[in-house]
Amino acid sequence: MTPITEVEGRRLALSNLDKVLYPATGFTKGELLHYYATTAEVLLPHLRDRPVSFLRYPDGPDGQVFFAKNVPPGTPDWVTTVEVPRSEGPARMVLVQDLASLMWAANLVTEFHTHQWVIDAPGDADRIVFDLDPGPPATVVDCCEVALWLRERLAADGIEAYAKTSGSKGLHLLAAVRSASSERTTEYAKELAVEAEKAMPRLVVHRMTRSLRPGKVFVDWSQNAARKTTATPYTLRARAEPLVSAPVTWSEVEESGGAERLAFRAEDIGPRVREYGDLLAGLLDAGRAGALP
Repeated sequence: MTPITEVEGRRLALSNLDKVLYPATGFTKGELLHYYATTAEVLLPHLRDRPVSFLRYPDGPDGQVFFAKNVPPGTPDWVTTVEVPRSEGPARMVLVQDLASLMWAANLVTEFHTHQWVIDAPGDADRIVFDLDPGPPATVVDCCEVALWLRERLAADGIEAYAKTSGSKGLHLLAAVRSASSERTTEYAKELAVEAEKAMPRLVVHRMTRSLRPGKVFVDWSQNAARKTTATPYTLRARAEPLVSAPVTWSEVEESGGAERLAFRAEDIGPRVREYGDLLAGLLDAGRAGALP
């Protein structure tokens, strides 16, 4: 029998709680739901008002993994949905606005991916993101070197950068921006990626071409396009272990001595939030947003 629970006055059927989703560690669906419930205070502000794409893995990372951008079948009528403009025609997507809708979405076994804009201003970026993706044998340690260069370069333009792990093998660099179209933000991000490659030609590549990437860090600037999404801060990832896209301090980036030091699992996040709060809180403060040159 599927347990029924009440979350903020909404009745939810939470299914298969004992199902092992991450065989490498025995991490279950019940633990996944517990993780999202206990992380909601810092996760929800980064989801709110941003249409969500779900990367679903109902049988764990080794099973079927698929993206769902449109409103999933069977979505309760109390879950907020919005019409989102797209080049191929408008689509209806979910907004995760509160704990009840977060737990409903988490029950689908979900990675959360969000745009760099909010629904009130689709296509007008309020964030800029760089996805630093190492091509083996490069690692996240090499990403840290690139992140520090980009941090200084952004600071020169009056933009404060924040870092988080991708939850896989790389780093994400984010900053709050204002008065910028997605097109201009993409253009600016590409300019900085090209500059980074010129400054560190043996370490950085700005083009997606696979043959150019072994041993280098690909600075992916393209996720700033209005149609693109990036893994939301604090989301679990569909990997062999329950890794999280976790905010990190700049001290951790500067001092990283090995890739394992910048890999955070679900059980690590609670203690980190208690110690640091939300390390990405500055992204939510419009007063701290920088203007693109």
